[in-house]
Amino acid sequence: MKRTLAGGLLAATTLAASPALAAKTEVLETAGPILAEAPDAQTLNAKCAVYLDEIRKRQNALAGETGKATIDGTLARFDAITALIAAGSGEFELYHQVMADEERREAGSSCTVELSKLASKLSLSRPIYDRLKAIDASGADAETALYLKKTLGDFERSGVSLDEEGRAKVQQINERISEVGTQFETNIANGREVLKVKPEELAGLPKDFIAAHQPGEDGLVEISTDYTDYKPVMSYAESDDLRRRFSEVYNRRAYPENDPLLKELFSLRQELAEMLGRENYAALVLEDKMLNTPAKVQALISEMAEAARPAAQRDYAKNLAVLQELKPGATDVKYWQTGWLSPKVKQKYYDYDPQEARRYFAYDNVRDGILRLTEDLFGVEIRPWDTPVWDPEVETYEMVEDGKVIGRFYFDSHPRPGKYSHANMIPLRPGVDGAAAPLGALVMNLPKGDHTTGLMEHSDVETFLHEFGHMLHAMFGGTHRWFGQSGVATEWDFVEAPSQMLENWVYDYDTLAKFAVDEDGNTIPRELVEKMNKARYFNLGLGDMVQLGYSNISLQFHKNPVPDDLGAATRKWYADYALIEMPDYVQMQDAFGHLNGYSAIYYTYRWSKVIADDLFTRFASAGLRDTATARAYRDAVLSQGGAKPAAILVHDFLGRDVTLDAYKAEIAKDK
Repeated sequence: MKRTLAGGLLAATTLAASPALAAKTEVLETAGPILAEAPDAQTLNAKCAVYLDEIRKRQNALAGETGKATIDGTLARFDAITALIAAGSGEFELYHQVMADEERREAGSSCTVELSKLASKLSLSRPIYDRLKAIDASGADAETALYLKKTLGDFERSGVSLDEEGRAKVQQINERISEVGTQFETNIANGREVLKVKPEELAGLPKDFIAAHQPGEDGLVEISTDYTDYKPVMSYAESDDLRRRFSEVYNRRAYPENDPLLKELFSLRQELAEMLGRENYAALVLEDKMLNTPAKVQALISEMAEAARPAAQRDYAKNLAVLQELKPGATDVKYWQTGWLSPKVKQKYYDYDPQEARRYFAYDNVRDGILRLTEDLFGVEIRPWDTPVWDPEVETYEMVEDGKVIGRFYFDSHPRPGKYSHANMIPLRPGVDGAAAPLGALVMNLPKGDHTTGLMEHSDVETFLHEFGHMLHAMFGGTHRWFGQSGVATEWDFVEAPSQMLENWVYDYDTLAKFAVDEDGNTIPRELVEKMNKARYFNLGLGDMVQLGYSNISLQFHKNPVPDDLGAATRKWYADYALIEMPDYVQMQDAFGHLNGYSAIYYTYRWSKVIADDLFTRFASAGLRDTATARAYRDAVLSQGGAKPAAILVHDFLGRDVTLDAYKAEIAKDK
């Protein structure tokens, strides 16, 4: 995997003892180390060329393979190719997201496009498909049989059965989709805006925020659309006018330049779906998911909305009541007022002040607490990893169990100009049992500093643990016989469930007490955590209706003809569920990055929440610190990677199929 497993990849004498191990390790040696010491764009381009040349060579060899098609030969060679594509895509997506200058970020994005083209070419290779189809898997183990079945299904959904002209057309469409999607993401990253405001407009914001935002020579304070500025301003600034102006700037990032790209993206996807005999792209992309038709997704959204709407109406009523106290004569809650009202409602109805809680969440302490939680729950050790980094603020760790390194990862946690503006986990290398540990990176945008300049919201702590949940999935599931089943390799609409389930621990006093301290070293009071837990269900309904609105936007854009006015369509589909409508100025579709990466399946977050709530029932019964339950969860779910269908993973852990009962109970808790 990288250097010392991204560099310590097994001695040749060891490899000789195991041809299968040697072959898998060769893949990682070909990928080589992550270029973490911030090389120039020319070096990045040269590394990309190594990937592309090696993948082409292997694809050509597999396409020309003769003799009997076998699991250990044909399927293993295919698996190696897909591993190289995945490793290269992860590595160069990392460069695209984190490099300090546009030239190197562009090198990263260009390579991801080229790798995507090769992946498309692979999926359309009739000779390779025919070789895989010819494998006799009658005596194969269950994991291998599933892998081969899924692989053949992916080929068939890609259009491999079309004639040569049809496959060439699909390849052309896929290449353009990749190019458009990459430019769409680049525009979002470059869409950062800065607003200059009067110092008095920051009234209501925490002292540490104001201390970090001093006026310039012109007497004005700069606030940016970075999450670390936007969230506090929208939550605490007393100036309604500032929040309204800031909301407009934030919700028009990458507009209008991304509108034509989105229109082209939707049109290309629909053209692809029709070529492959599907009614629309939603139908195509859902075929290999847990919910495998648009009708099932629509039914889920409707059923969740039915459960969430009464809670959302109660939330809205509390918001409006507080607004009317603060602004007599107000008749409705505005879009830019929801974040500001939330802490005030929590203080009035639950005696909970989020600003009081944030005093206990400095970044270093939160980071260490999350790592400690992992050690306590899963019986591993996490220690610093000495390896080069691309920015001085990047932190590196390795996970050890029984004296053996089982994973390595980077934290790139704080915002920089041009950097990816949200939070995600990037898989960089799969693992090879006995040879290399999985490698990944968390790219986030959390406040930095100490108790006086960089406190985190409790929701930031939740985000951190959520994203680290993906890392745990990648680490614990990172070593399987097949690269294609290692790590986060389940159905796409399951991948958020483990991370969403883990969010519950940031409401657990015993967990928080291990790291949540104020600047004087005082531990967060139990009474405050109890208030936090009472308040946690407020706005759950309103928030879920918002998320269902986003899910609807994602689905409808891929079921219907491309609208002339994307913003109007976005606002309308959002309003089908969300109780507070978007103002006309909102053009959030142009910065809705999931429309590229997730296409029609943003519903994943809601379906995964249903699964997460159900998975958590076992922990709720046994206790959040119960290591036996944690071990059972790791073994049944996380460690399996993609070796079993997700529905079976859930059944193995719960002893039954998933239901919406736990979700419905959760959403109804705030009365």
